[in-house]
Amino acid sequence: MTPTRRHVLVVGNGMAGARLAEEIRHRDPDATRFAVTVVGEEPHAAYNRVLLSTVVAGGITARDTRLKPDGWWAARRIDVVPGARVTSVDVTARTAVLASDGAERVVAWDELVLATGSTSFVPPTEGLYAGTPGPEAALADGVVAFRTVDDCDRMVQAAESASTAVVLGGGLLGLEAARGLLARGVEVTVVHPQDFPMDRQLDADGGAVLSRVVRGVGARLVLGRFVASRHAPAAGSPAHVVLDDGTALPADLVVLAAGVRPRTDLALSMGLDVVRGIVVDDRLATSLPHVHAVGECVEHRGQVPGLVQPGWDQARVLADVLTGADPDATYEGTSVLTRLKAHDIDLASMGTVDVDVHDPGHEVLAFTDPSRGRYAKLVLRQDRLVGAILLGVGDAAGALTQLYDTGATVPRDRLSLMLGRAITRSGAAESVNLAEMPGTAVICRCNTVTKSAVVGAFRAGADTVAAVAVATRATTGCGSCKSAVDGLCSWLRSSEPQSAPSSQSSPSSQSATTPEPVPAPAALTEGAA
Repeated sequence: MTPTRRHVLVVGNGMAGARLAEEIRHRDPDATRFAVTVVGEEPHAAYNRVLLSTVVAGGITARDTRLKPDGWWAARRIDVVPGARVTSVDVTARTAVLASDGAERVVAWDELVLATGSTSFVPPTEGLYAGTPGPEAALADGVVAFRTVDDCDRMVQAAESASTAVVLGGGLLGLEAARGLLARGVEVTVVHPQDFPMDRQLDADGGAVLSRVVRGVGARLVLGRFVASRHAPAAGSPAHVVLDDGTALPADLVVLAAGVRPRTDLALSMGLDVVRGIVVDDRLATSLPHVHAVGECVEHRGQVPGLVQPGWDQARVLADVLTGADPDATYEGTSVLTRLKAHDIDLASMGTVDVDVHDPGHEVLAFTDPSRGRYAKLVLRQDRLVGAILLGVGDAAGALTQLYDTGATVPRDRLSLMLGRAITRSGAAESVNLAEMPGTAVICRCNTVTKSAVVGAFRAGADTVAAVAVATRATTGCGSCKSAVDGLCSWLRSSEPQSAPSSQSSPSSQSATTPEPVPAPAALTEGAA
């Protein structure tokens, strides 16, 4: 007798929800044990939000951000329902009501996963809404959030007629939005309430250098202030915003990039435990049986990530738990790395950075070159890299990121370490031991490509950086991982027999690690990023 398939219903077709569906199918490639349905309100297939700033800047199109090519999901018997909303859930009966195209239908499920993501935070500023402020209220004409691919389309259309823009928020999204609009010829002012931009990822010295860099690329930066009101054009008065000190700034376009908030409305209606996000344990279980959550809507151990990588790590763990591939799998958290991807601004921040150079418990290395827009700070503990700020030192970022990700012992030559090319006494370059690097180590963070994925692509015939880019999309984001991919390919060529095809791996392991080839548009080929 054929066993009944269990139905996993994933609410949210963003990056975390899509990754969970993919991970489940890796563990059940024939779809004999699990039916998977992914429901999302956005009318698009899952796409990479990390690349949205490049869309605004005109480097790629919205279509280029797709996580998978057309037909990929259907070919793997994953039912994707875009443009649909789950309006209610009956946890006892294990059913959900889906609303789509004006009609409703009831869907039964065995395991429910909330991957509802987050929404842009809209500050209580006069003039941002078209009507009465509220969660469902529409933003006023000339006001755009920066969160989705449709937001990008609205920004691009607005930039065609706008000559001035004010970006609310000098964090990661705000600076990326500003750089994208500058590339389209718009005069941009970034208003940030703190003393320096990206204050959550930088220290004061790094923030001061970044401020100089931002102004150097053409943006106006207003710090220590917030927008008190926004005014539409009327009777000879152009559109503008007014700051808390009374200063007026021209603003044909206002971009909201003041942070995000976990989307928890469905979870609250179900009676789940919610603080800032949906509370989950180490197995990604919520407060109700058979209901789980992953991604930016989650609160785990009191932390709400707001980044992509934790959601993908959570998806891997939850897929192990749900399928029984590893029933004891637990999510312990994700090491934090933030990268600003904007033309002429190369910044990475990871781990613990708010440490004084004289802190007795750490070894702190710092380099400051404000006139050239360069700042580097490395925080070491017990000969391991536990934090770093890397601004304008792109050559070092790849190697240092690998040291941080793997927890490997850092090279002895600290000065060369800051340059990303430490040298041993024998003259050989010290680097991360690729043989000892775990398969789960992330090589390309923009597209979350692991060592296993690169190795799988290499063994399948992609034996150059360009070929790996086509097979996995590694190097097609910010491009900082190019040297790591090149090094991994070189190591594989030297360490494996020429006749070592994929037969060395079992079919089951290959299905979980070998990436699917994806089309590489011209804008996404090696070097374009």
